[in-house]
Amino acid sequence: MRLIFVADLHYSLKQFDWLLAQAHEYDAAVIGGDLLDLSSALDADVQIAIVEKYLNLLRQQTRVVVSSGNHDGDSRNAADESVAAWLQDARAERLHVDGDGFNLGDTRITVCPWWDGEVSRGELEAQLVREAALVTKGWLWIHHAPPEGARTCWTGRKFIGDTFLRGWIDRFQPDMVLSGHIHNSPFYDVGSWIDRIGRTWVFNPGRQLGPQPSSITIDLGAMTAEWNSLEDRSIRDLRITDG
Repeated sequence: MRLIFVADLHYSLKQFDWLLAQAHEYDAAVIGGDLLDLSSALDADVQIAIVEKYLNLLRQQTRVVVSSGNHDGDSRNAADESVAAWLQDARAERLHVDGDGFNLGDTRITVCPWWDGEVSRGELEAQLVREAALVTKGWLWIHHAPPEGARTCWTGRKFIGDTFLRGWIDRFQPDMVLSGHIHNSPFYDVGSWIDRIGRTWVFNPGRQLGPQPSSITIDLGAMTAEWNSLEDRSIRDLRITDG
């Protein structure tokens, strides 16, 4: 089973086009949040309509997995926390979104929503508890923000990671966590596109400008990960835990 992972496309339609052209080569295409760009002058509803069309085209090519990021909220929950309601509406056959869990081969895939406060964070924790009972072999999470204590959260000036995610990793020990959010970490010596917390591999493809997003290909059978960007290419054997 092979999957391609990108994050932080921020309404770059050329990058969506690139992903659409590549998707048929993989068993799953994964987008780790921030599909939209809240800083854009283009209305969010227009962005959502276009991105939904891309997601529907993608799911005709392969299975698609999408978690929300901090740029993707279009609604508020009862606690006045930001949520991506449009992603829930987009859920369809072969399109898995926030809150979903499914098996890809013998790996359990858990799609974590962006949490914006105590209520949505509690809902995510409850989701992880439910999902833990369904894991039979491998377990992979999609979670927009990277964990505290990993090189994948280096901004170029400091480490900014999710402390709660780090706690959940320590508690549940998934095999892999795929994140984005911190755009620069793979492009600095102090940062990285890959790190390890205990037994858990953590990833962040980073963000680059241009028609092709930086991406990570993960082969769940061969247990390899490959990062590709305009700046560099790197391959890691995930069976090797040191170095």
